[in-house]
Amino acid sequence: MRRTSRKKRSTLADRAIAASAALILGGGGLVAVNVYASAGEGPSGSPPTRTQNAGRQLSTIDCPEAVNGLPEVPDPARGEVDRELAAMDTQITDAYRQFADRKEQIARDPGLAENAVLGPLRGKRAASLDRIGIAIGRVAERPEGLESLAGCSLRADDDQGQDPGQGQNAGQGQDPGDQEPGGQDPGQGEDPGQDPGDQEPGDQAPGQGEDPGQGRGGNGPEAADFVDIRSVRPDADRPRKRRGASRGSFTTDCGRNENGKFNPDNVIVAPGVSNGAHHMHDYVGNQANDAFASDDDLADGATTCRNQGDRSTYYWPVLRLQNGQDEDDVDADGGGRDQNVGEIQTPSRVTLKFVGSPVGRVTAMPRFLRIITGDAKAFTNGDANANASWSCTGFEDRQLKDTYPICPEGSQVVRTFAFQSCWDGQNTDSANHRTHVAFARDDGRCPSGFRAVPQLVQRIVYDVPPGPGFAVDSFPEQLHKPITDHGDFINVFDERLMRNMVRCINDGRRCR
Repeated sequence: MRRTSRKKRSTLADRAIAASAALILGGGGLVAVNVYASAGEGPSGSPPTRTQNAGRQLSTIDCPEAVNGLPEVPDPARGEVDRELAAMDTQITDAYRQFADRKEQIARDPGLAENAVLGPLRGKRAASLDRIGIAIGRVAERPEGLESLAGCSLRADDDQGQDPGQGQNAGQGQDPGDQEPGGQDPGQGEDPGQDPGDQEPGDQAPGQGEDPGQGRGGNGPEAADFVDIRSVRPDADRPRKRRGASRGSFTTDCGRNENGKFNPDNVIVAPGVSNGAHHMHDYVGNQANDAFASDDDLADGATTCRNQGDRSTYYWPVLRLQNGQDEDDVDADGGGRDQNVGEIQTPSRVTLKFVGSPVGRVTAMPRFLRIITGDAKAFTNGDANANASWSCTGFEDRQLKDTYPICPEGSQVVRTFAFQSCWDGQNTDSANHRTHVAFARDDGRCPSGFRAVPQLVQRIVYDVPPGPGFAVDSFPEQLHKPITDHGDFINVFDERLMRNMVRCINDGRRCR
């Protein structure tokens, strides 16, 4: 079985901000749990009591997502606000380290959590929120009530033994039919489409009885985060296309990150902040992407795409094997310092396809349009913005949202991201990086005021050993849960190639 790991790490990831330089998480982690409550559920702003914690295994730190509670941020304040939001992520990472280091003491004395972890964290968050209010207040009316976003709590294990939601459809506009005919990658020697009946009920796939969280010092994932794909019922439907639909497609080939471009930045969410993601990203397409890249930098950047008219940037969290082998980022930000360890896997295949609308024609995307799909913090935020989709080759009519698949021998792990396909017609970004784009409604039409644009569908395939020994990178407190999977895209097509894409899709042709 072929397995490729990263050859060389980008020097961009060696840069660090002082606030995260000391975030080295020890081996004494904590037991991850399978809980999917929203950050807004329960008394998140108040410390847990001894009664609440009695007999329950504390799991992670749960804080409200501050960006979701902000009003529209004026452009002059955007830079300062983004930096403070990134600082709040670092504050949570630091608090999680303290929680992990003191978990045994906290289990005996929950009051220690308030004094040593939650109290200081709330104080730092309150100061950052105050600075956000001041920054907005300089150019617009200062928002009220920001202090309510400072509260955090320790999440406890309430759901042990519950079904983690296997077989749940990822839902939002994804078309498993965009795979190769028969659901297999070309050249795949074995037919993975065996009958689920080949496995006796209750049988475990190879390695399923092991807890993969042990490889991360208890930081996750855990055995309950995996499910044998053969036990999942088919659940993915092809969207129905009406008369007038734009039935074409446009595929761009930008490689598999064979050259090993990685960094833990996120120029969309945390521009100008090193290690803004606290996890490592794979990059294909534009090679100028780091935290400090401007639109001009991206326009002038080299690209791995075969068609040089596509200088777009496509990136997503890396997938790692939990096999005890260290990467060369084991002591670096985004890697071991943020509890992301193990061998980074180079995808065996990456497909970047743009498709049309099921009800009408599409229009061109604006250059430098930014789209994030999924939610890197869905484990604590809840699934309102989650858009993870996991499967196996040969089984892509079965899409998993909040569990990783265990694929049979000869089948490969598949991650699919179907991006938002409706644009507000005005903005290339928004304060929360979401409201300028939207998913089509159930009837295929865009919400009022939005127009249909080509929809990016990414399909990323990995040749990994059968079993539960892998996970995507995540923020430390997100415990490497599969529901946190997400993708990022910045459109840097030149105008001529974008016109060709739109024409191809609207004419019903399949173009490459």
